[in-house]
Amino acid sequence: MIPPGVPVVSAAAMVAAEQAVFAAGASQIELMERAGTAVAREALRFANQRPVLVLAGPGNNGGDGYVAARLLEEAGLDVTVATMGDAKAGAAAHMRSRWEGRTVALEDAAPRAFLVDGLLGIGKARPFTPDLGDRLRTLVEGAQFVLSIDIPSGFDTDSGDDLGSPVTADRTVALGALKPVHCIGDGLAGCGAVMLADIGIPVESAWHSLARPALARPSARANKYSRGLVVVIEGEMPGAARLSACAAASGAGYVILAGDTASDGQPHAIVRRRVTTPETMTELLDDSRIGAVVVGPGLGRGQNARRMLDLALSSSHALILDGDALSLLGTDAGARLSDRRAPKVLTPHSGEFDRMFGPGGGSKIERTIAGAKESGAHIIHKGGDTVIAAPSGEVILGANGSPWLSTAGTGDVLAGTLATQLAGGALSHLEACEAAVWLHGRAAQLCGPAFHADDLIANLPRAIAECL
Repeated sequence: MIPPGVPVVSAAAMVAAEQAVFAAGASQIELMERAGTAVAREALRFANQRPVLVLAGPGNNGGDGYVAARLLEEAGLDVTVATMGDAKAGAAAHMRSRWEGRTVALEDAAPRAFLVDGLLGIGKARPFTPDLGDRLRTLVEGAQFVLSIDIPSGFDTDSGDDLGSPVTADRTVALGALKPVHCIGDGLAGCGAVMLADIGIPVESAWHSLARPALARPSARANKYSRGLVVVIEGEMPGAARLSACAAASGAGYVILAGDTASDGQPHAIVRRRVTTPETMTELLDDSRIGAVVVGPGLGRGQNARRMLDLALSSSHALILDGDALSLLGTDAGARLSDRRAPKVLTPHSGEFDRMFGPGGGSKIERTIAGAKESGAHIIHKGGDTVIAAPSGEVILGANGSPWLSTAGTGDVLAGTLATQLAGGALSHLEACEAAVWLHGRAAQLCGPAFHADDLIANLPRAIAECL
């Protein structure tokens, strides 16, 4: 659980924001006092008079820990600080000097019920030594509640990777701004619930956390075309395209399911259009009222599938490419899509993304931005830590879904949900992607456990209702 709709910054950007505040005359000691106060306030919500162990590293995170320890002791709690090395010069050393309570070396610390993790912050991430990792594991496993300061120690701030840390926080106090580790990778589980603390550092970022969209109700003059006409191209596995079409019908005014196997069936509100030749597909796609086309779910990878993909790419409509369409594009995705002037959105999972753009290094955020710039497409890089990137470099980080989404067909539902948001024309392409991901995740939450893709579709109207 992360705060919605707020800036997310890299470690370097956060350091730069801090330096700008100091250059403007702010005191590092004052800033550290605010940070530690925020940590102490959060600790008091959950400590319930349990004995507290604060782990204080040598840097600013440790300094924040000393402030929290002092304030918690002043509030009447039994507090011990376990140190890992001497506090560095500056504000951290000053806060260490103000702590007059019980202090032990980390290797001599005994587990306590409430653990505050202030060993390592957003500086250069590094794995723990085996001895230190074992010691920390003992303290974490012996605690009933773990509260991390800014990030869990031993996690990479920008990639969210766990570098062998034994820390799994119940709650993390993000200081000043969210960082990628709060939203992606191993950090999603490692951070627990994230609370954002304003400590007086203004931040600006092209990256934000996912937020609930504000959707408009249909006007009194609305008709089925103004609410959006969506075409879903059916292929070798028609069930996938039908899931997309049913999802699109949860918001669009008119949905056409087109393919050579298209047949009558429920729901009857979806129009079946039998398309057996390139000519009949071209004729269908010439309709200027079409707001979005979905191609890829269950499309297949044979010659006919390639022809259908080529026709969709040559159309002038907003295009959602999913599933087999992404595999057919393969490593040619960037070259083929960059010249297409009409809007396009790619919805790959990690394997499909790697097949298109390569499995190169860098964080999921960096790689998704690079793919968006190369292809000129918006990309919804799916997963438990979904990353939405625009060619402009704007990013939305979404983690409102459910692990139960890892079942066949849910990606097809996302494609149809996205088509509705694009076809309506009321949202920008990035806003439509964000709205679709939020609605998809919220519908999953409403399903509860052990659902399948059809259940997800059934809950889309309830998710939409929450946004009106």
